[in-house]
Amino acid sequence: MSANSRLTIAAHALTWIGLYQRRGHEVATSEQIAASANTNPVVIRRLLAKLSKAGLVDSRRGAGAGWMLARDLAAITLLDVYQAIEPGPVFAMHRAAPDPECVVGHGIGPAMTAVYDDVEAALRGELAKTTLEDVLRDILKAA
Repeated sequence: MSANSRLTIAAHALTWIGLYQRRGHEVATSEQIAASANTNPVVIRRLLAKLSKAGLVDSRRGAGAGWMLARDLAAITLLDVYQAIEPGPVFAMHRAAPDPECVVGHGIGPAMTAVYDDVEAALRGELAKTTLEDVLRDILKAA
């Protein structure tokens, strides 16, 4: 099972757009962003569509088409990005109900739900502490 990179790619895209705009450009194309992230522009467009629905980016069509931030990087947390692209819980229970006559099948749901609730709360708390401005600052320090 591979790790999910959607949050990283979405944060990359938004941070790239923010820096690109600070350097005097109005809009960024999905091709430009994809080149930076070394991924397919279709992947970027799908993520940007979700980020647009969440009010984090806007798009311009026609001549000069592209993407721009809808909010300043300092006003976007990693939690905002996460909620836009991963609306469901981090972990899920069985797709089909386990055997209720089995002691493990009967008790696994409540036992795991308690753990998952704590993990979800910790994850959201940590993501809420970091803005994309923080991410950009750390990127520029490392450059």
